[in-house]
Amino acid sequence: MTSSRTPFAVIGATGNQGSAAVDELLAAGAPVRALVRHPDADAASALRDRGVEVVAADQEDRDALERALAGTAGLFFFTTFEGPDGTEGEARRGITVADAAARAGVPRVVYSSVGGAERGTGVPHFESKRRVEERLEQLDVPATFVRPAFFMENLLQQLPTSDADDFVLRFPMPADLPMQMIAVRDVGRTAARLLLDPDLLAGSAIEIAGDELTMDQVAATIGEVYGIEARFEALPVEVLASDADMHAMFSWFATSPSYLADRPGTRKIVPEAADLRGWLETQRRRPQDPAAA
Repeated sequence: MTSSRTPFAVIGATGNQGSAAVDELLAAGAPVRALVRHPDADAASALRDRGVEVVAADQEDRDALERALAGTAGLFFFTTFEGPDGTEGEARRGITVADAAARAGVPRVVYSSVGGAERGTGVPHFESKRRVEERLEQLDVPATFVRPAFFMENLLQQLPTSDADDFVLRFPMPADLPMQMIAVRDVGRTAARLLLDPDLLAGSAIEIAGDELTMDQVAATIGEVYGIEARFEALPVEVLASDADMHAMFSWFATSPSYLADRPGTRKIVPEAADLRGWLETQRRRPQDPAAA
């Protein structure tokens, strides 16, 4: 573990992955510098209240990023394809961060990518993340790629309400095909621990998951945790015909296998990584605000 008082930089510190990384770093006694677009926002103020240094830096502004990253012990960041410019914007922003990290001389970078990014999935928002990985490789930046499997949080909008008597889980996925999954919080934990102790991982990338279940098993577990009858209903992938990205992803899910996570390696880094049952228990304890996960 590092003993330096030099701060670790986190981009996206107010999001789910980033906040988990911040929590982990602070718990280890490490100083944190959060790079945010809106330093006057309530979420940024909450970070300051916890002793986090908050610096304004947009992922589109390489010069501002370079200044903000100067003198840091390491960087954790992730990218998203949400927004009007989709996957092109995601790749552009990620490459901008990579360039800034290289110019600032950041000694190590952890990038949260996606499981299968390096395997040519043809899924647009997987390929955009791979472009960011490739840029980091081209720049010879000391980088580690954390590649998460299916987010358990993808189930949030379908979880039963507290007064439900029965439940049907619906996804355009086969009922009997194993799916590896991970809680978003455990992605941030993994990233932070790899920043603090790079020796936890022998290589430069790890695909992570906390559980592996078929959709039938997922539905059954939901039913057991919520104490209701539950089943899974497979939808045809054609329901996503109007969304090429999602159609490609769920078509890829239907291959066997899709994700190839190192579950023992995941638990070496985060022994307490949630399985689905544990994650569901956490969600059930706060049914009034499922989006808070």
